[in-house]
Amino acid sequence: MDYRTFPPHQDLAPLINRYWTLEVPASDEPQKQRIIPDGCIEMAFILGDDIKRYTSENEFIFQPRAMVLGQTVDPFYIEPSGYVNTFAVSFYPYGFANIAAEPIRNLVNKETPIELLFGESLATELERKIVAAANTEERIKIIEEFLLDRLNDKITIDNIVKSTVDMLLSTKGGASINDILKQDLSKRRQLERKFVKQIGISPKQLGKVIRLQTALKILLNEKVESLTSVAYKSEYYDQAHFIRDFKEFTGVSPKEFLGNKNMALSSLFYK
Repeated sequence: MDYRTFPPHQDLAPLINRYWTLEVPASDEPQKQRIIPDGCIEMAFILGDDIKRYTSENEFIFQPRAMVLGQTVDPFYIEPSGYVNTFAVSFYPYGFANIAAEPIRNLVNKETPIELLFGESLATELERKIVAAANTEERIKIIEEFLLDRLNDKITIDNIVKSTVDMLLSTKGGASINDILKQDLSKRRQLERKFVKQIGISPKQLGKVIRLQTALKILLNEKVESLTSVAYKSEYYDQAHFIRDFKEFTGVSPKEFLGNKNMALSSLFYK
């Protein structure tokens, strides 16, 4: 697997976390890969062979070749049908709301073809340019011109949403909403409403995803003494809480996760 990341233009840095590419040679025995929530919304272009997205254990659909993957609360499996070559834009949790008029909650847990978000003519032309580009640098230039044209005169990230996301990130998902709001519970309903509008999921759900990301990075990149130490470093109340959340998002225990062939892609993203 060849996974690479690239930084965004400074004018888009408040919205975009990174661009990334993934290339994987075709295999005679492709493995299903479990996609784990990462808190981001992504716009992806499939440049290689089709990719299956499983809707049940044995049934699947083919992912759109130009799509937006909304917030993922329920993990799912994908499987390549051959050569994998993908170019994608990873938006911060609040970033994509500045690009598309579609309510962000309508994008949760599914892939949406870009023509449904930007219109058939505009989407077809964008996809044609991305596919025809000679390299990643050209694709980044093309997508940035498209995104900059889409932006309002002023980026409309809501302050209460951004400050909440920033606090969740800085505390590894461990901050409670009451603490973030400084016990002003009158703001909680307003925050929940704005989160669903700009991010698509609740602050509590995003906090769980961020805490899981922290645990995955520790498991994959540090010498782990015990699961209890991972739990506390990741701001979980105890080991049992950590294992319960881990299984919810990955389907396996932390020990089973390491070296699991179905987790190879997700492991690559967190290393």
